[in-house]
Amino acid sequence: MIRDYFRVLVVDLSTGKGKVANVPGRDEVAGGSGLGALLFSKYAKADRPWDDPEQPVIFAIGPLTGYFPLMSKTVAAFKSPYHDQYAESHAGGRSALALRFADLDALVLMGRASSPSALVVGSRHLELKEAHYIWGLDVQESGKLLRRMFQGSGHRSILRIGPAGEHKSAMAGINVDTYRHFGRLGGGAALGAKNLKAIVIIGDGSFPLMEGKDYPKLFEAVHQKLTGTDMMQKYHNLGTPVNMAILNEQKALPWRNLQATQDDNVHGITGERFAETALLRNAACAGCPVGCIHIGFSREKFHADYRYFYRQVSYDHEPIFATGSMLGVTDCFAVLDILDVVEQMGLDVMSAGVALAWATEALEKGVVTEKETLLPLKFGQHLTYIEAVRHLAFGVNDFYRLLGQGTLKAATHYGGADFACVLGQEMAGYATGEVFFVSQAMGLRHSHLDSAGYSYDQTHKDKDVGRAVDFLISDEASRAFLTSMVACLFARGVYTEELLAECLKAVGYGVLADSIDAVSHNIQKLRWQTRLKTGFNPVNVSIPKRFKEVTTWKGKLDGAFLTSLKERYAQRILEYGVAAQG
Repeated sequence: MIRDYFRVLVVDLSTGKGKVANVPGRDEVAGGSGLGALLFSKYAKADRPWDDPEQPVIFAIGPLTGYFPLMSKTVAAFKSPYHDQYAESHAGGRSALALRFADLDALVLMGRASSPSALVVGSRHLELKEAHYIWGLDVQESGKLLRRMFQGSGHRSILRIGPAGEHKSAMAGINVDTYRHFGRLGGGAALGAKNLKAIVIIGDGSFPLMEGKDYPKLFEAVHQKLTGTDMMQKYHNLGTPVNMAILNEQKALPWRNLQATQDDNVHGITGERFAETALLRNAACAGCPVGCIHIGFSREKFHADYRYFYRQVSYDHEPIFATGSMLGVTDCFAVLDILDVVEQMGLDVMSAGVALAWATEALEKGVVTEKETLLPLKFGQHLTYIEAVRHLAFGVNDFYRLLGQGTLKAATHYGGADFACVLGQEMAGYATGEVFFVSQAMGLRHSHLDSAGYSYDQTHKDKDVGRAVDFLISDEASRAFLTSMVACLFARGVYTEELLAECLKAVGYGVLADSIDAVSHNIQKLRWQTRLKTGFNPVNVSIPKRFKEVTTWKGKLDGAFLTSLKERYAQRILEYGVAAQG
């Protein structure tokens, strides 16, 4: 398993055949995010649209996957239907370990299946199965069938799309093993465009571990650091929903389409409320001892005599923000009911919630009418939002079809762009200030995890543009290396550069271990060059007026500081393109 190249399975969906390619570059791009960008550069057609059959969809893991705890993520790389440019999305579940035990560093999907299909991949197995009978089923229904069809529970990972992906919504995600997702930037539509309903990865191989005492000793030390620190307390107990009360207290939690940043009714949707009344159990991604996945329940009455059907629904800070505070919904069970339908439809919850928040305000302001929305959308009315989620996934009329391509696209057409809460894509659940808004709007993935802009806002009161941008660039580089390992970013406080070097040396990647800083910046540069080549121009990024009206614990947002940050960050990003030309 230790090799200085990447073992990549390239599958042509038009023929159902695949071949293994040995791709050099381990010591230059590591894996994960770096490998995704490398393979996209090798196989993609930058000048063709996102749904061209020859555009690849790539799944990549890292050199430490399977060897150390929390090296549990997979990177998906593709051309996004959201902006028709290079995109990344990350997910956990069992996908990473399944790829490792299938003896693959990456899976590349090319072409388009002739009919709705499911792809099955293992260490000694490749099959493209006709699957018209699950096309049209929601994520939960198709999951039940796929688990019956393909044995190997515990070693098998099932990726599938819902109706949103089949209808090529730019908000469609890829569900991974029920509770995790490649959520953002439309990976579900990329699979839907290939007529691919599901991917089943069977980790049916094996590999020897390192001999001697050094590796097990280091593994035990890393495990202890991960489980014996406050990280375990934070992420296992209440999990990220603990942020709901904290951000609300700081006047940094988006409410009702970011018309407010604080609300006294937050108590109904705090992490504490979920844990006390709705939490069923914790779960974990394969290879993770922390168990940060919190699973609550949604129930549906099916008989007059108080008989209920229960469904298990995972929740985190971002889903609660998107279907709770952003929509003015303040009951934890109402939030879980909305989340349940979002999961069934295969939508990215952040984009869906923010899009419906914009639609609600647009209806209130008369920008659109019920002719477009089909429903009397109103903040706090969760049953109406449940129906709206289905309309959004299926694209039932022109309004919902356009909204499903992005909130700002709908706002540009109908009006209301000033209050579209879009930062590159629909915003994440932080209204901390200027640095975060710029970091998501300009970040490579338009993710709150591209860099810790939200944390910088919370710990810095100065308005030093150069210092803030230097932080974003530096933090992005270190995170790019972590997402090339591919580590869960919850472990970033434990996996320092020094510890990563120890881990890499312990399993045989000494050259990579000795060049982490150089490789980090090389990966950062490659990712930006790949994005720029597909049409991204940071100078053209706009931040809607709504963000400039925000008031946090620090006071009213500084529009001049925001603009200066955006301009300086754009310059730094463009330097990567100049370097590529040079």
